[in-house]
Amino acid sequence: MSRSRDAVHEILRRSESFRSAQDIFTEMRSVGAKIGLTTVYRALQALNDDGRVDVLRTDDGEAVYRACASGVHHHHLVCRVCGRTVEVAGPDVERWAEAIGAEHGFVEITHTVEVFGTCADCSGPR
Repeated sequence: MSRSRDAVHEILRRSESFRSAQDIFTEMRSVGAKIGLTTVYRALQALNDDGRVDVLRTDDGEAVYRACASGVHHHHLVCRVCGRTVEVAGPDVERWAEAIGAEHGFVEITHTVEVFGTCADCSGPR
């Protein structure tokens, strides 16, 4: 599993955008890797559990993955057209999440925030 996990992680490290498990599987098979789709999913889950990849859900509910560029909590700004992704800090979001949790008696607050838009390259000249 470690070799498969490393191979999956390498594909994600080379990509600027989020990738689906099917997309990763197809790329690996195209270069001759003897790997099953289930193994790709297991590798992605292990990498997510280790905090080495981020996962988000697309508008149609598909899980997509990306290698983390930083080891600290962050959010994503994602281009709807090309998938380019930028990791961003969100101190205001952090304070809001803690405050709203406390207001309702919740503790150990976690959250995921993804912001979608169109990047400058895809939006063209203005």
